[in-house]
Amino acid sequence: MTKLRVGVMRGGPGSEYHVSLKTGGNVLTAIPRDRYEPHDILITNTGEWNIDGVPTHPSKLSQHVDVVFNALHGEFGEDGKVQNILDFFGVPYTGSAVIPSAIGMNKDLAKKYFVKAGIKVPRGVVVSRGEEIGSVAQKVKSEIAAPYVVKPLAGGSSIGLSLARSDEELIAAIEYALGYGGEALVEEYIRGREIMVGVINAAGGAHAYVTAPIEVMIPEGVLYDYDQKYKTPLHPVGRARMRDSERKAVEEAALRAHVALGARHYASYDFILADDGPYLLEVNTLPGLTNTSLLPKSLGFFGLTMPEFIDYVITLALQKK
Repeated sequence: MTKLRVGVMRGGPGSEYHVSLKTGGNVLTAIPRDRYEPHDILITNTGEWNIDGVPTHPSKLSQHVDVVFNALHGEFGEDGKVQNILDFFGVPYTGSAVIPSAIGMNKDLAKKYFVKAGIKVPRGVVVSRGEEIGSVAQKVKSEIAAPYVVKPLAGGSSIGLSLARSDEELIAAIEYALGYGGEALVEEYIRGREIMVGVINAAGGAHAYVTAPIEVMIPEGVLYDYDQKYKTPLHPVGRARMRDSERKAVEEAALRAHVALGARHYASYDFILADDGPYLLEVNTLPGLTNTSLLPKSLGFFGLTMPEFIDYVITLALQKK
C-alpha cells in the first residue's frame, strides 16, 4: 500500500517557536506510520524552510508531501500567512484557512465576531505603540475598572500576558505586552473558573463536535500564563466540574464561535465561567498539542487518542473543505 506523505510543519519565526517544536514533535511521534509517511518540515526562527533536514522552498513542498499537518503557532503560522503560501502552491493543510486564521489571531477583531454571534466577552481597550502611555492608562481607567488583564493583541500561548491592579502595574503591563507586537489589548478581569473546550469538525463539514470541557484549577487573581502552560505547571487540570446548564452554555458558545469565525478542522476556545455565564476570552485556531497542552487532555476525555486525532484531522484536510 502506498502511504500518504504528510509534512509536519513546525518551528516558525514567531515567539512560539519552541512550543511549536514540541507540538510538531508530538505529531511526528504519534502519526500512524502504517498509513502515513511523515516528513519533518522545520521553519527556523529566522525563516528558512527545511524538509527532513534539507533546505527547501515552499514551491517544492508538493514534490515531497501530499498534505501538511500545520503544527505552527502564533505569528506566521496561525495568522493566515503560511496558509496563504500553502494555498498559492496548492498544498492541502490542516487547520483553518487564511481569513478565519487572521481573524482569530487578532483578539479584538475576533471578539467582534463573537459578540455578533451573541457570545459574552470581556470589555476591552486596544492600545497602540506610540501612544502616550499615561493618556492610554487614563483612557483605560475611564472605560474599565481594575484589575486589568493585559496581553498582546496578536499571539498565543499567553506570551506577554499579565494582570495589573494599580496604575503603575497597568503601565508596566502595557509596555510589556507591546514588547511582543505593535498593539496590546487591555481587558476587564472576569472572576470565575478557567474553562477550555475544543471543537472538531465532522467529516463532510455538516456539523461539529465539542470535546470534554477542561478546567484549570487556579486561584482567583492568578492568570494561566505561558510559564504555567509550558514550563512549570503549578495548578491541576482536569475534566470541568459543571452543572448541566453550565456545560450546555459553554458548549453552545464554543460551537457558535466556531461557526461565526469560520474555523476549520479543529480549534480550542478559552472561557471564564462566571456567575452570570461563560465569557469567551479567545480562540486558538492551532492549539498546542504538547504533553502539557489542554486540548490533548480534552481529547482523551472525549475518547480520542493522539494517533486517532491526527488521522482524523488529516482526513478532514484532504476533503479540502
